[in-house]
Amino acid sequence: MALFGSDKKKKTNDTKATKPAKPKRLIPEDNLAELTKFFEPMQEPVELVVFTDPKQNAPYNDFMVSLCRELSEITPKITTRFEALESDVAKLYGVDFSPTLLLAPDRCKIRYLGAPLGEEARTLIETIMRLSVGNSGLGQISRQLLGELEEKRHVRVFVNPACPYCPGQVAHAFHCAMERPDLVSAECVDSSQHPALADKFHVGSVPHTFINDDFSVLGLVPEERFVVELVTLKSAEDLVASQRGLGMEPGGGLAVEEVDVVVAGAGPAGLTAAMYAVRSGLSAVVLEKNVIGGQVALTPVVENYPGFANVAGKRLMEMIADQARGYADVREGEGIDEVKIGKHVEVYTSKAVYVARALILATGATWKKLDVPGEERYFGFGVSYCSTCDGYLYRDKKAVVVGGGNTALTDALHLKNLGVDVTVIHRRGEFRAEKHLVDTLAKEGVKTLLNAVVTEIVGADNKVTGVKVKNVVDETESLVETDAVFVAIGLLPNTALAEELGLTLDADGFIRTDRAKRTSIPRIYAAGDVTGGARQIVTAVGDGSTAALSAFEDLAHPYWKKEKTA
Repeated sequence: MALFGSDKKKKTNDTKATKPAKPKRLIPEDNLAELTKFFEPMQEPVELVVFTDPKQNAPYNDFMVSLCRELSEITPKITTRFEALESDVAKLYGVDFSPTLLLAPDRCKIRYLGAPLGEEARTLIETIMRLSVGNSGLGQISRQLLGELEEKRHVRVFVNPACPYCPGQVAHAFHCAMERPDLVSAECVDSSQHPALADKFHVGSVPHTFINDDFSVLGLVPEERFVVELVTLKSAEDLVASQRGLGMEPGGGLAVEEVDVVVAGAGPAGLTAAMYAVRSGLSAVVLEKNVIGGQVALTPVVENYPGFANVAGKRLMEMIADQARGYADVREGEGIDEVKIGKHVEVYTSKAVYVARALILATGATWKKLDVPGEERYFGFGVSYCSTCDGYLYRDKKAVVVGGGNTALTDALHLKNLGVDVTVIHRRGEFRAEKHLVDTLAKEGVKTLLNAVVTEIVGADNKVTGVKVKNVVDETESLVETDAVFVAIGLLPNTALAEELGLTLDADGFIRTDRAKRTSIPRIYAAGDVTGGARQIVTAVGDGSTAALSAFEDLAHPYWKKEKTA
């Protein structure tokens, strides 16, 4: 059976004219049954209104039209209307960009500027369902906070199709627009399709959110923080960090859940730990502060994971996460605020209190910074730590990648493939990356600057214009013109929780564990990048399984009690 169209079987002596092939569909046949089942609970119809102009963004127009038409063919609850950009309807709704998509414009103010490519297509499907059943998706605290809003808010989220963080931020905006359609309007802007608007707002990293055009938020933030800032138009970083005020005190009035194991982190180590814990007979919940997948989700291509010659990091983590959800509850956007150790291990978040028997820390690592002048100043305006998220913004422009390991060279090749003029800057005379990456870099003609360090990032008008570079051999200095700086010089472990608990760390700041992944405190285990070592996906998976099996063994036969009675 062919993937698209009809079977190609025919007799070799058949002289009859063949029927024209059916047009290729955007939604694969394999996904139709899944989507049909997903849309079955729809209640109220949802209208999609598409505005296009053949003189603007023709390929994206075609994608938008085809996608919406195919969605409407799945269920009669989804209807589609197509309008010209010069129509009276476009003027009525203030639409001036092609393609633009309005969702249920009779009930709310939600729109896409640019076709919903990549991960944003999932957000579209989820939003259609929520509009139909009348459920905004906001948590109880967020609904209460949004109920205090008295003035209009317009939320504009700039995204790129490959960014794993963007859908979460867009979802926050759309959920608020559904909850308060009287005061909140929201739009998702694809920066690669609408570069003029992205340039106007000096967007150099995504997701970048603007509320009423003058208050901005960079990156993906927790739902409650998003709502607080939407309502107050003030930074809620300190408020969310302390969880004080507006009814968000730690544990105050929150649900209490009992579980055997809490896993902190939804990267390969954490998800594997949850699977092995449940398969051992324990109950488990996974709490992820940001997005599922950790650093792997940001890796363009993974080529050293057994069973896959090559696979996109995001896709690999989707498969692992789907499998993990079959065993445990995986809660995205819910970070741990505090842990108390007593008879039980009490884990506090902004949404619940978990009374557990064990805690597995799989909190991973974050990017190291250059710590040079201009890095903080131009973060989000040309300085980036994620080529997957922000590479699209610099097509046909210049970028430098700082670093010499696998991540740096992978980022450079990814940017080269996007059409970016790339230069790799490395402080040593040769790269530390695997040979095949070094060979590919040379084959692709990527420029390199070895024995050099970046001493300053310079810019003007809220954007990077170059980097000052010093040769470590002859100490000469030069200026390299560039539109972006992608930093890939290694990782720092996320050990804030470990330090608060008083766990023993090694000389490099990683959590020290034994071979069974036990930490210095009984019932607390650690796995993955936060423990150092090879820091590979396969070792993280092994760590996760080992930590879970150790937790099962220890809870059945507490070694710390034996030590006390000895």
